[in-house]
Amino acid sequence: MPEIDPVWEVTVGDVKRMIDAPEPFTLIDVREPEEHQLCRIPGAKLIPLGDIPNRLNEIRALADQGPLVLHCHHGKRSMNATVFLRNNGIEDVKSMAGGIDEWSAQIDPSVPKY
Repeated sequence: MPEIDPVWEVTVGDVKRMIDAPEPFTLIDVREPEEHQLCRIPGAKLIPLGDIPNRLNEIRALADQGPLVLHCHHGKRSMNATVFLRNNGIEDVKSMAGGIDEWSAQIDPSVPKY
């Protein structure tokens, strides 16, 4: 696995500011559909981690519209997806550190933890 650059992560606070600005970006949830049904960040597009290789063209089109921010439960899957996308030529992509769990703790406590 390639070395992970710390600038490939954003905090939940950064994402909240991007949403509130509003900055043009796409928030992608890489969790499984069952997890997405339990809780979600409004506006996040569901593309499960396992589907990313088959949906590269769709993701490239989203990246053409602005930066991508990926999130999962705690941040590991979204960082794996970030590395994969960067290795496939999509440069403006970051992982949300701490995932939706951190979002619930720091930004929106109405988002259920699981």
